Amino acid sequence: MRYHRAIGVIRAPELTLGFRMAQAIAQAGMSLIEIAWNSDQAAMLVAQLREALPDCQIGVGTIMAVDQFHAAVAAGAQFCFCPHVNLDIIRTAVAEDIAIIPGALSPTEIVTAWQAGASSVKIFPVKVMGGSQYVQSLQGPLGHIPVIPTGGVSLENAAALIAAGAIGVGLSNYLFPRQALQMRDWPEITRRAEQLLHQLQAYRCE
Repeated sequence: MRYHRAIGVIRAPELTLGFRMAQAIAQAGMSLIEIAWNSDQAAMLVAQLREALPDCQIGVGTIMAVDQFHAAVAAGAQFCFCPHVNLDIIRTAVAEDIAIIPGALSPTEIVTAWQAGASSVKIFPVKVMGGSQYVQSLQGPLGHIPVIPTGGVSLENAAALIAAGAIGVGLSNYLFPRQALQMRDWPEITRRAEQLLHQLQAYRCE
């Protein structure tokens, strides 16, 4: 995460659409791809992308329960994001050695997730909390906890969030604007991903 700095988040109403969305950002060099579990045939999409994009890390998001986690891992998911702090999911992921990134907002939630064994903590939704200012304000007492902001991240604020202390960011709407999806404008989506990665290149850690 500290090297790639960005995760493309795909929430697709159709399996074939989700596959093309992933291909478009992978073509730009984006190697971390998250498939929202409420996408159409999410397990099938994960399995297809694991085969089609061997140089990418394919994970899942919007995991709400342990049974969903098990189904995602069985499909080939390599990491797991949740929108909330669920201790059962965290402990199950730790036991199975799968990177788990639960969503949290308050300092109490962030610490609870980290102490339970989270690989890092998703700050969600970061935009409504003030974006990079909120991430920076957490660094004093909680700077030892790696955080990944999502929810309102764009080209305009991604670098600021990392400069504020985040180890990376998750993006969806910026990478996949509605008009581009409706027009199946894959070059535009690839261009957006390239632009993002170019901007974040200065923050890569080997």
